Amino acid sequence: MLELNNVEVTYSDVILALKGVSMNVREGQCVALLGGNGAGKSTTLKAISGTLKSEDGTVSAGSITLNGTPIQNMEASNVVKTGLIHVMEGRRVLRHLTSEQNLIVGGHMVPNSAELKNRLEHVYTLIPRLTELRSRTAGFMSGGEQQLLLIGRAMMAKPKIIAIDEPSLGLAPMMIRDVYAVLRQLKSEGTTFFLVEQNSAAALSIADYAYVMENGRIVMDGPADKLADNEDIKEFYLGVTASGERKSYRDIKHYRRRKRWLG
Repeated sequence: MLELNNVEVTYSDVILALKGVSMNVREGQCVALLGGNGAGKSTTLKAISGTLKSEDGTVSAGSITLNGTPIQNMEASNVVKTGLIHVMEGRRVLRHLTSEQNLIVGGHMVPNSAELKNRLEHVYTLIPRLTELRSRTAGFMSGGEQQLLLIGRAMMAKPKIIAIDEPSLGLAPMMIRDVYAVLRQLKSEGTTFFLVEQNSAAALSIADYAYVMENGRIVMDGPADKLADNEDIKEFYLGVTASGERKSYRDIKHYRRRKRWLG
């Protein structure tokens, strides 16, 4: 469904942020992109969704296709029309509108009011918490509630694929659980996900396949269950030693991971 082939991204014509990135997402899959802060994960999502231009960035080499249609350097509004919705990091709700008004904005391309009502009901069935918050001003909602609202707003467009950036960032463990419960339900309904996360444990619990990025390059990839069992991933990204003990942040920070590809 989504394919990146040797993609390079350049900012301001001088800063090379992505260096020959190749990956693919099949229909119905959840594919995770893991890596530390500054690895290039969000840049990858922006390259896919057409939002690089706002930061003076461009796909300077390689190709990105969605269902065979080239989308690299396409206007973001046109990428949405091809069926890809980008849920950006930072809880970007329309703060002055109510929760339900935010959802309606997400369905602005819905052809008629009956279909809009059906999609609202589907969102409320999947995320009951939003039913309780339908009249709440979005800016007064908690971070976790806002993240649920963003997922619901993306659903209103009935996308072919949702690209979601750091859905667990800054959330309490209970809210992370609730957010991922919604993502699992959507996946069971056939929604395709491209998931960017620093929370590797959460991402690998739902993903079918995962890539690991460092310094703008893919350094490891494989089925999510194999990556979750990989000693390097456990120690460097999950903070767990081979004996099952959890390491301190300082230990992890100074650990020099062996780079290895998984088949």
